[in-house]
Amino acid sequence: MFGGFIILVVGIMIVSWAVQNSLKRKFKKYSQVGLSIGLSGKEVAELMLRDNGIDDVQVVSVQGRLTDHYNPLDKTVNLSPDVYAGRSVMAAAVAAHECGHAIQHATAYAPLKMRSALVPLQALSGRILNILFFIMIFGVGASFLPYEMAGILIVGVYAVFTLFAFVTLPVEFDATKRALAWVDQRNITQGKEHDMATDALDAAARTYLVAALGSLAMLIYYAMVFLGDR
Repeated sequence: MFGGFIILVVGIMIVSWAVQNSLKRKFKKYSQVGLSIGLSGKEVAELMLRDNGIDDVQVVSVQGRLTDHYNPLDKTVNLSPDVYAGRSVMAAAVAAHECGHAIQHATAYAPLKMRSALVPLQALSGRILNILFFIMIFGVGASFLPYEMAGILIVGVYAVFTLFAFVTLPVEFDATKRALAWVDQRNITQGKEHDMATDALDAAARTYLVAALGSLAMLIYYAMVFLGDR
């Protein structure tokens, strides 16, 4: 089983690396293609929010690369510097995608509500997993937490991870769908720019798909290891 585990982990890592690397290449490529209408990512985001009747969400800049996200707690669309100030196809596509999440929040999109509800459980599961691996590797606390029980808990934790990952998929794909529909209808992207925006966001979506499948593979593996004989 250990050999199979190593092969599984390495396989997931290779696929994940390939998808992430493809995403970075495409984002770099399309960040060098200027948007015909000359809007910055910040301006695109503000326009999309305004078109959808959302006036209580702020567009702000955050540090880092590929750190763009929507925060439903403080209602902010957070854009990395290259997206916030950038006037490229990539900046417009990413800004519109994050605004897609703001629209989901404003319209009480069910999968987004479910993902938000799972966030605390996801965080708790991560902490539990670290403790369990520490116990199983070093034997700490073995007297009150038998190996079999630890295994069952690990399966439960990966079940949470997998559920969260698959609930994330419709959230991300729907945000992309909303973004692409709006930039097309508003003529934000013109001609080949729209194909580039679609390619960039599709590449980003594939990272979530790979993460979900990787989590499912790990869940199945641990279920076979710890529950296979039951």
